Amino acid sequence: MLSRTADHLFWMARYTERAENTARMLDANYQLSLLPQSDEYAELGWRAMLSISELSGIYSAGHRSMKSGDVIDFMVRDISNPSSIASCLRAARENARAVRSSTNSELWESLNTTWLECQRMLADGILQRQPYTFFEWVKFRSHLSRGVQLGTLVKDDAFYFMRLGTFIERADNTARILDVKFEMLEQRADTSAQPFDYHHWTAVLGSVSGFEVYRRVYRDVITPERVAGLLILYRDWPRSLAASIAEAELLIGHVTKGRDTEAARLAARLSSGLSNKDIGDILQDGLHAYLVEFLARVNDLASSISREFLLPIAPEVPEVSAASEAPSHTQSQSQSPDGSQDQSQTTATHFQSQSSSS
Repeated sequence: MLSRTADHLFWMARYTERAENTARMLDANYQLSLLPQSDEYAELGWRAMLSISELSGIYSAGHRSMKSGDVIDFMVRDISNPSSIASCLRAARENARAVRSSTNSELWESLNTTWLECQRMLADGILQRQPYTFFEWVKFRSHLSRGVQLGTLVKDDAFYFMRLGTFIERADNTARILDVKFEMLEQRADTSAQPFDYHHWTAVLGSVSGFEVYRRVYRDVITPERVAGLLILYRDWPRSLAASIAEAELLIGHVTKGRDTEAARLAARLSSGLSNKDIGDILQDGLHAYLVEFLARVNDLASSISREFLLPIAPEVPEVSAASEAPSHTQSQSQSPDGSQDQSQTTATHFQSQSSSS
């Protein structure tokens, strides 16, 4: 398979997963905003929403207030935001269009219809009337896309690269949700908000479809420690960090045919580290530090996958402007308009096309 073809398939899946994850986070925040709470605490939730995707700077440049409607509009329909749902669905559709011969008509029709319907629904004003309906629709369309992949495609390299993109994106997003929620818990000064903490942890679980799973596993009250344990270490649940990295390791093995590569070694070390960890040790050493390191290692893994199989990522160009603020780790990586990866959302880079097969 040509590296460019693999690149389009990988990013098609990542953008689809990213759109779903954004819808999940927005839905959770929107439901929480309907609960009785102080304006300051409500604003903290929306700031955390932007912090997850490291888009606070871009949002602040165009908005003076932190109103729920403005944040939702920015995260859903603003094309200038590379992580908005509209941007992700359009990018997924364009990547699918470029490799229609490597998938099938059902998958193309699914992604193309999703993009066309998204434009129609937004133009009809669904965000103003029923935002939760739109969020559920985005999740449903993502499920449909994955169902088409699993139910109709041959399990060849094309299939493996799509699945690999899904699990790399999922691991990144789950870690960010957990990190931001725990940071909110530590930064919260208003102790009167504590009675609502149950609803916030319920929303965190709901944002990753984990509420029913939590009840089955623990059969007890919801606590931050158990939520962290479920999202990080529970391998039997496909949205945990451990499960996502284990799947990524397996898929890399299929692609490499068992060859020893840098990506295979990085995935194996990440998976082994999650297998040998205890949630008590993680919390004792500091959850934030652990998740920051995990995100950095996931980005290293994604960069290694790109170098070995996809279009290589060029070294980042140092930011010249002193006014700009570089994040400690980027939002997952994204593609530039020509279809190549852009490891930073704020740094301009040049990419070299690769025509050799992976």
